[in-house]
Order: sequence, then structure tokens, then C-alpha cells
Amino acid sequence: MKAEENIFETVEDLEDDGQQALYEHFRTVVDSGQMPVRIDKYLFEKMQHSSRNRIQNAADAGFIHVNGKPVKSNYKVRPSDVVTLMLDRPQHDTTIEPEEMPLEVVYEDNDLMVINKPAGLVVHPGAGNFHGTLVNALAWYLKDLDTYDPNDPEVGLVHRIDKDTSGLLLIAKTPEAKSKLGVQFLNKTTHRSYVALVWGNFTDEEGRIEGNIARDPKDRLRMTVLPSDSEMGKPAVTHYKVLERFGYTTWIECVLETGRTHQIRAHMKYIGHPLFGDERYGGTEILRGNRSSTYKAFVQNGLKICPRQALHAQTLGFIHPTTGRQMDFTSPLPEDLSALLKRWRGFIKGNEHKTTI
Repeated sequence: MKAEENIFETVEDLEDDGQQALYEHFRTVVDSGQMPVRIDKYLFEKMQHSSRNRIQNAADAGFIHVNGKPVKSNYKVRPSDVVTLMLDRPQHDTTIEPEEMPLEVVYEDNDLMVINKPAGLVVHPGAGNFHGTLVNALAWYLKDLDTYDPNDPEVGLVHRIDKDTSGLLLIAKTPEAKSKLGVQFLNKTTHRSYVALVWGNFTDEEGRIEGNIARDPKDRLRMTVLPSDSEMGKPAVTHYKVLERFGYTTWIECVLETGRTHQIRAHMKYIGHPLFGDERYGGTEILRGNRSSTYKAFVQNGLKICPRQALHAQTLGFIHPTTGRQMDFTSPLPEDLSALLKRWRGFIKGNEHKTTI
């Protein structure tokens, strides 16, 4: 999907006079299993940087099209509908240009690469980040490979992780490799595990979280969790296991059945255990523990040591698309997370008789 942070900026002031040239800014094909739902509600879920009111205004102005014809906001989408947003100005140029940047290549062959991404690096251009992304770095790294076109969606990233999440990413160099790897992700035959530090203690040693993930109507950059039978959002399942307890926080492993946007971050917030340092989901507040000045200073120091959500994509496993061989990779903890865990271990050791759930 193209970047759309300013798509609706002037929609309220536009009127379709039937003469202006229109440019496609967004396109999606409705899934075959989609139930009938109003198009403004459907697009509200699909488009990150939008509001339902602006979508309705765009439809009223004639800019929301289905199968090539404008529709009103009460139109109900049907399976296989081609939905487009047509505006009177060209899109921002989203051509991916090579940019020389350091890459930590864990593995590489003629078909694929495994990259260890540092926290802070945006994976793909968009929403105000059109340069300095991992995709730009890959374009430079593979610039001499004739078969790799960074602007071809049939090659490149097989999956994504958030800007401030560190860890392993899989890159396909050929369309054949991406197609076969994509099927593995779709069929849930890959293995991905994350480690995270979350607020609070857990009653059980392991558990399962299930709930649809959708855009939060109060904050379009955040996701929220809805009942599994909701018509909004996409089904998501996360399995977690306790690795180490610190009383006020817990070090856990998460294994994903699905790969939704912000899945672990949203699911942990949903069950009352936001990720430590995750500002968007409330994890930079002191959610557990006493209110002493010493403890507050300790937490603030931890947030400085690891100024991001404490989440790391640690393992990645898949079948090689050409050789059929099982491939398994593990990424060591980055320095900020290692230092943060060391701080919590020291804290809990010195306060064992004081710390409670």
C-alpha cells in the first residue's frame, strides 16, 4: 500500500466537477470471504492514516471507486470488489532508491537473505519515512544483482517487524523464493519466536491469547483487540511462556500463529501486561511496583537504557524454497535489552523480600 499520511488532507475542500483528472492513491481487492460491510467501515480498517469522517467525505466527493465507478459511503463491499481511492493530485513518488547503509547479514545464498535488524530502523518506506529504510539499504546491497528490482513486489521482504523491534527478517531475492516462502507464512509452517519484557507478573507459566486485531478508532497508529467473532479486524493468536520473573515485570517468550500489525504489543496490552518501554501502548508508565523515589529512578533509568519497546525477534525457522532443507536462525539479544535484563536481575536480587505481585 502506498504511503497515505496526507491522502485526505484536503478532501473536505474538493468537489468532483466531472472534468478533473484523477490519480489512484490506494487500491485493494476485497477478500473472497468478506461479509457485506459499509465501504467507509471497510476502508477505516484498511487505511492506517485515515478517519471514518474523512473517508465519508471522500466518498461524497466522488473519490471512492468500486470496480471503476464512484460509490457513496453506505455502499456495501462484496467479495472480489476492486476498491480504489482516486484523487485529483498525483501520489508522492514512492520509488525505492538505493541508499548505502550498514546491514547485518546473518545468512545469504542465491535465493534469500536473513537480516538482523537493529531497533530504530524502519523496514519499508511510507508514512513520512521515504528514505533511510531497510528496503533502501537492501536496494544498495543488491544493486549489482540484475534479477533484483527493489520496486518489484514479487521480491524483497517476506514479512516485517516494527521500527523499534529488533531481530530477524527474511528477504527473498527471486519471485519463486518469495512465492514459496509466502505460502509457508500463510500456512503457518514457519517458526517465529520473540522475547519481551512486559509489565506485571503472570499467574500461569504459559498461556494463549486470541482476539481480532484492528485499528484503534481513538488512535489510528495503535491497534486494539476485539472479540474473535467480531466482523472487524483480523484473527490473531499469540502463545506466551514465562522465562524469568522479576516481580514487577516478566521476561517472556512469544510464539505467533499469525503475524498481525503490532500483534504482541496489542495482545499484551489487552491482557494487562504492556511491553516495558512501549510508549504507544502505555509501557513507559510505572504500571507495577511502589512509588518510592528510588524505584521511580530505577524504572526511569531502565527506560533510558532501552528507550523502545522491549521486544526482540529472536528465532526464525522455515523450509528453504529451493533445497527443501530446514533453516533455523537465532539472533542474540541486543545490548540494550541485555543491559535492561541485567538491571532487573540486580534489582530483584536486592529486593526479594519486598517485591510482590
